[in-house]
Amino acid sequence: MEVDLYSNEKRLWNLGYENIAGCDEAGRGPLFGPVVAASVILPHDFVLEGLNDSKKLSEKKREKYYPIIMEKALAVSVSIVEADEIDKINIYEASRQGMLRATNSLKVKPDYIITDAMPLDGFTSVPHEAIIKGDAKSITIAAASVIAKVTRDRIMYEIDKVHPEYEFKKHKGYPTKKHLELIEKYGIIDGYRRTYGPVKKYIEEHKTNKEA
Repeated sequence: MEVDLYSNEKRLWNLGYENIAGCDEAGRGPLFGPVVAASVILPHDFVLEGLNDSKKLSEKKREKYYPIIMEKALAVSVSIVEADEIDKINIYEASRQGMLRATNSLKVKPDYIITDAMPLDGFTSVPHEAIIKGDAKSITIAAASVIAKVTRDRIMYEIDKVHPEYEFKKHKGYPTKKHLELIEKYGIIDGYRRTYGPVKKYIEEHKTNKEA
């Protein structure tokens, strides 16, 4: 059964909410780099055939949709939360703070916020709701997921130019077998999330080896 990606927006428009901000993030799982959150407000007549959760789209399609969303959206904002802040407040909170910062920076003030499963109770006075798997159920959240994913991938490509030995362009910082091997070979550099298991383990093991 095909999901109507406009159903949540139609429901809220019928309730009188005009500017609905959809929020999503990219980069919760990687060992390296920031988490990127995006907030998007789309016009009521927005149509983009094939747009869906960014994880279900090829990189080629995400890159194709990105400029269309940027051009047609009423407002788009992105927030980047770096690894050191993720380590301080944890990735869940970093994702929430990223969504809030992105939404607060929108040039058009939203009168309703929908997120991909991220509750905002107590964090904003704007009416809001968290939709489980929202990036596959809402066209606005899907648009935000594409903006967040493309932005993060482009950041990783730039880092790859400075540190090609880590092959960030290939794994985007995620804990692939190859990435873990490269960490063992080259060590930890700025940008790694030191509270994440494999990175924490590497630091502890090499700290022990130095003390031995």
